[in-house]
Amino acid sequence: MRSLANIFWLGTKELRSFAHDYVLVGLIIYAFSIAIYAQAQSSSQELHNGAIAIIDEDNSPLSHYITEGFYLPPYFKPPQKIALSDVNRLMDNGTYTFILDIPLHFERDVLAGRQPAIQVNVDATVMVHAGIGAGYIQQILTKQIHDFLARSERAPPLPVSLDVRVAFNPNVTTSWFASVMGIINNVTMLAIILSGAAVVREREHGTVDHLLVMPIRPFEIALAKVWANGLVITLAAGLSLDGVVRGLLGIPVAGSAGLFLVGVMIYLFFTTAIGIFLATVARTMPQLGLLFILVSVPMNVLSGSVTPLESMPRLLQIVMEASPSTHFVSFAQAILYRGAGLDVVWPEFLAVALMAALFFGLALLRFRRASAPAN
Repeated sequence: MRSLANIFWLGTKELRSFAHDYVLVGLIIYAFSIAIYAQAQSSSQELHNGAIAIIDEDNSPLSHYITEGFYLPPYFKPPQKIALSDVNRLMDNGTYTFILDIPLHFERDVLAGRQPAIQVNVDATVMVHAGIGAGYIQQILTKQIHDFLARSERAPPLPVSLDVRVAFNPNVTTSWFASVMGIINNVTMLAIILSGAAVVREREHGTVDHLLVMPIRPFEIALAKVWANGLVITLAAGLSLDGVVRGLLGIPVAGSAGLFLVGVMIYLFFTTAIGIFLATVARTMPQLGLLFILVSVPMNVLSGSVTPLESMPRLLQIVMEASPSTHFVSFAQAILYRGAGLDVVWPEFLAVALMAALFFGLALLRFRRASAPAN
């Protein structure tokens, strides 16, 4: 009972210390508000206002019909007609991302059953637009030509009729994915920073020595830092999910926010332990920052929050299966995107809890050894 009281009061001390560290408070507010909004709005993977020009050498009803197909805001700006001699200059100065060249006698060759080619020039320096826009252009060309031939009763039947149904994100909107993944990644980063900074700050101020001469065990000190900093991150993540994602961005959340926050608390047991472990290795805040980069960036990039785990090399997949961050991303996506319940995600919860307990034990052992010279 006394041990629980010690953990509680030490945790409240951590909260008071955090409240007076205006830099960390500002970092938490920014990371779970402005940063989430900016990430959702600026990292779009959809084509938006693509600059397109058309060289119409055929000047036929079909070429005009193709041109009409690209009046498709907000994906493309209104297509502009240019001369063939201007292609290199306009591509070099970046005026247009896409330039289509419809050759002479294009309609005649299409109606005759030949297979004429339309040249599509793409400025690949605009990487996202180039890749996605080229696919859009191919679909538009196929549709416009097929519709034109259907009017002239010369359209061959399509070999396959696709009935595509997109689940959980019908319009494949990037912001729906980016905003939630921003919260998930920030939970990992901020938990490591807060818990690590708490240990380093006490060492720099000399308060660790004061604590160790008191009838308090290192276990109680470490656990107090875990629950106090974990509480801050959990509250920030919950407010961000409700206020920024649901409220400001208007993005629907399919599953239970409460179940997600329970998973966050389990995962924070692991990330705060990492912060404590790194703080026992680093002697100053700059050293902690360097170690944080080496640990946090691979955890976030390789956890499946940026690219699917299945697209990585098999050896890397096996390695990342041993990381709680991978399981955290997995159950967070299942809950928030697909509306999964506890009956679905409990194996991931259990895996994270077991790994967190193991790593907390290692961090506590290291914390005791680092504190031994001060006794």
